[in-house]
Amino acid sequence: MLKRNKQKTIKDIDLTNIPRHIAFIMDGNGRWAKKRNMPRTFGHHEGTKTIRKIALEANKLGVQAMTIYAFSTENFARPESEVNFIFKLPKEFFQLYLQELIDNNVQVCMIGHLELAPEATQNIIKSAMEQTKMNTGLKLCFAFIYGGRDEIIHATKNLVQDCIDGKQDIQSINESLFESYLMTDGLPAIELMVRTSGEQRLSNFLLWQLAYAEFIFTDAYWPDFDEQELYECIWLYQNRDRRFGGLK
Repeated sequence: MLKRNKQKTIKDIDLTNIPRHIAFIMDGNGRWAKKRNMPRTFGHHEGTKTIRKIALEANKLGVQAMTIYAFSTENFARPESEVNFIFKLPKEFFQLYLQELIDNNVQVCMIGHLELAPEATQNIIKSAMEQTKMNTGLKLCFAFIYGGRDEIIHATKNLVQDCIDGKQDIQSINESLFESYLMTDGLPAIELMVRTSGEQRLSNFLLWQLAYAEFIFTDAYWPDFDEQELYECIWLYQNRDRRFGGLK
């Protein structure tokens, strides 16, 4: 467990060994707000500021992709008022920060089931993706109405159907082919996963893609996660012995 100490700065990390793809489970928004005697929705509001801050810094560092767990398939079990508030956050986020993301060459993308969101939310996200599709910097990927098990089942069904239709040969199925059916197709392999707030589980997030990622769990709540926390996580990543099942 990474304790908050903010000892690392950008000078401590090797800029030639930056993880290509970092995934974030943005946990602790509600608890952060509760500690301040504020409603949980205020925590989600403040958490969007952290998305902007960390995305821009990751872009400067040369991270190729950053996937954030914005809303899981299981989050529909939360109170309706909270779910409705979260569905309104993309409009607020992109109204405030889209131009800044464009100016910094950030490309917005998403995985999940956007079709299950309210139409207004769908339109906001689709517009952000369209306006940034030619950008070549960081790919800021929102996992929105997303679940890892659902993704694997969805990919399996599509692959099986293509085999039935003669588009694929069952004997040709391997990891590379299966990955091409996942929602993350086109994104680099995830090399680092960070979860905030002290929880230490994956919560159905990118179950296939995290097979060989380095995991870091920090006790910082997501609204408190800042650039120094990011440097600390990258420094820890750089000091891990990544063998991928082999020996060095």
